[in-house]
Amino acid sequence: MSLLHIKDLSLSIADTPILHGIALDMQRGEIVAITGESGSGKSMTALSVMGLLPRGAVARGQISLDGTDILTTPEAALCQMRGNAMGMVFQEPMTALNPVKTIGAQVAETILIHEKTTRAVAHQRAADMLIRVGLNVSPSRYPHELSGGQRQRVVIAMAIALRPKLLIADEPTTALDVTTQARILDLLRDLVREFDMGLLLITHDLAVVADIADHIVVMQHGRVVETAPTGQLLHNMTHPYTKALFAASTHAVSLPDHPPKAPLLSVTGVTRDYGLPRARVLGPRPTFRALNKVSFDIGQSERVGLVGESGCGKSTLTRAILGLEPVQGGQITLSGQPVFAGRKPNLAVRRKMQVVFQDPYSSFNPRHKVDRLITEPFHLLETPPTKADRRNRIAKALSDVGLSESDADKYIHEFSGGQRQRIAIARALIVEPELIIFDEAVSALDVSVRAQVLDLIAALCHKRPLAYLFISHDLSVVRSITDRVMVMKSGEIVEQGDTETIFANPVHDYTKSLINAAPQLPDIAHATVPV
Repeated sequence: MSLLHIKDLSLSIADTPILHGIALDMQRGEIVAITGESGSGKSMTALSVMGLLPRGAVARGQISLDGTDILTTPEAALCQMRGNAMGMVFQEPMTALNPVKTIGAQVAETILIHEKTTRAVAHQRAADMLIRVGLNVSPSRYPHELSGGQRQRVVIAMAIALRPKLLIADEPTTALDVTTQARILDLLRDLVREFDMGLLLITHDLAVVADIADHIVVMQHGRVVETAPTGQLLHNMTHPYTKALFAASTHAVSLPDHPPKAPLLSVTGVTRDYGLPRARVLGPRPTFRALNKVSFDIGQSERVGLVGESGCGKSTLTRAILGLEPVQGGQITLSGQPVFAGRKPNLAVRRKMQVVFQDPYSSFNPRHKVDRLITEPFHLLETPPTKADRRNRIAKALSDVGLSESDADKYIHEFSGGQRQRIAIARALIVEPELIIFDEAVSALDVSVRAQVLDLIAALCHKRPLAYLFISHDLSVVRSITDRVMVMKSGEIVEQGDTETIFANPVHDYTKSLINAAPQLPDIAHATVPV
C-alpha cells in the first residue's frame, strides 16, 4: 500500500477551480518533487494533504495517508495527525517560528502536544533533535539570533520531532545561499533514509529537483501535465511545458560587448566594524569586522556580480556603497566624487545610484498607485520634473521595462511577481542613474519569470550605458548576466575576475566550494523550447 495516494483530487475556492484531477503515489523512503510555475497549484496540493485548506475551499476526490482518508477525517483527528503522522517545512522559517520563544521550547512544544511526557523529557528530546539536524547551538537561543540556514534547521527539527511518516517541504531552500542549500538538501535526504519516511518536495528550482528527487510531478494551471521517475523525465520529456521549464532553467542572455572604460565606482580599502556586547561591565567592548579592506572598481557600463554565503558582508557592502552606512576606513567614490561627505552621505552622489530589492511587493507602499511608486526617486533631484515632463518620464520608464502607460494608474497588488519586479526596475531607471545595485532581484521568481526579467536587464544594457552590481546566491544567474564576478568571504574579496574564467577555472578554494555546492541540471537534449 502506498504511503500517500492522491486520486482525482479537485479543488475550488468560491466556485473558482484551482486543482483538476490531481493523481500522485508515494512510497515510504521515496522523495517526490512537485514543480511548476507560481500559480500552478503546487502549494495548494500540499495544503490539501495537510488538511489546511482556506475557508470556502471545497475538495473532492481522495487523499489517503497510510490508509487514512484526509478529506473525510474530522478536524480534531487531523490536528492529532499534523506533527505526528505528517509534518511540514515552510519556505520562510522566520515567519514560521515564534520570535518570543526559544528554539528548544518550540521543538519541545510539538512533543508536548502529541505525547504525555514531562517538560524536562520533551526539552531533552528537542535538544537531541536539534543536534540531529546539525544545529550545534544552545536550545535557549531565539530565532533572531540564528542565520537563515540555522532557522530552517529548527523548522525541520519541529517537523520531524515525532518522526512523521510524511514530510512536506514547501520551497525549503529558495532564500538560502548555495552551500547552505546543499547542506539542507543533504539533511533532508539523510532524514528520509534514517526515518524511512516519504518526502514531498515543493519547488520551482529544477536543479534541486534533478539532484534529490526519485520522482517528478510537473504541474501547470492546477493540472499534472507530466510525471515520471527523475531520470526518465529529464531525458525523455514529452510535454511542451516541461521542456519550456527546463529550457528556462538554463536560460542564457545576450549582453553587449563591454570594452574597458574608466572606473565608475571605486571602493578602496573599505573597513566596517560593529560593536559587540561587553563580556563584563567594565571590560573592553569587542568588535566584529564585517568588511576588511575591501577594494574593487566597476567601470562605466560594466556588469559585475557579487557572490558569497550569508553573513559574508554583501549587504554591509551594499549599504556602504549606497551611502546608507558609514565606514571606519577606506573610501568609496562614484565618478570621482566621494559617497560620504565626512560621515554623512553625499546627496549629490546618492542620487546617481539606485537599488532593486529582492521582494518588490514589500518595497512598495500598497496604498499608492504605480505612477507615485516609480517617481519616489524624484525627491532626490534638485528640480523634480512636473506636469507633462513628469508624465513623459513615467511613460518612458514603464515602456522601457515592457509595461504600458496605462499601468501607471494601477495598484501594485494588481500585478504578478514578475511584473512587480519590472516596476521596481522602472523605479530605479526613472532618474537615469549611473549605477544600479540588484540585490537578489530574481531569487524569489520562478524559472520562466526569472528568464524574462534577465532578458529585460540584458535588453536595457543594449539600449543604454547601464552599469550594475548584481548580488545573488544563484551562481547560474550571475554567470549569465555579468561580465566580471567577485567572490566574498568573511568580509573580504577572495577572488575576482572575468566571469567565465572564474567559473571555468576558479583559483581560491572557497570559490571552488561554492561552485561545487551549486545544484546542476544534467545535459538535457530535449529541453530546447524557448520561454
